[in-house]
Amino acid sequence: GIDGSGKSTQINLLKEMFEKHGWEVLLESEPTNNPVGKMIQEVMTGKITLANESLAALFLANRLEHISNPINGLNQKLKNGYNIISSRYYFSSYAFQSDAVPLKWLEESGELCKSILKADLTFYLNIDPELSYERIIKRGKQVELFENKEKLVKTHNQYLNAFELYGRDENIFIINAEKSIQEIHSEIWSIVESKLGNA
Repeated sequence: GIDGSGKSTQINLLKEMFEKHGWEVLLESEPTNNPVGKMIQEVMTGKITLANESLAALFLANRLEHISNPINGLNQKLKNGYNIISSRYYFSSYAFQSDAVPLKWLEESGELCKSILKADLTFYLNIDPELSYERIIKRGKQVELFENKEKLVKTHNQYLNAFELYGRDENIFIINAEKSIQEIHSEIWSIVESKLGNA
């Protein structure tokens, strides 16, 4: 899994490297396009309103469906021989990111999901919140989640706190994203090679 600033570029670069090594790759993201995932997207863009508890329940349902669906679930795709690169995994969640749920909820739901499928590696591309906010405003994406800089700083600190508590168990690697795209890619691929080898 990869999350953080500039993740889309790094996901595509990582996919290219996997394929060069002869690995079949699928790119996945959350929330999904299934009915629950679409409802989450509508909540986060303000089209519909839900209580925090309801959003948390939807998020968990969407993730469990994403992992365990017998036809299109991640587990089935792994059984079919694919390697999966996913955006927004384990600690990354719209619910957590939007202050909809506490870290305790994330911990409990994460344990449930890990009992079915645990990611091999997760990367968080860490960048100064001030610069990240400038990028968000410039690109016009995720603006609904970060109406102001203070909220972005708080979210950034929430993630770092979660990684400090659970990062080792989750195989989370925090990458300094204030480097060139290629430098970041090289660092990520070096970790992938050392941890996964030619599996």
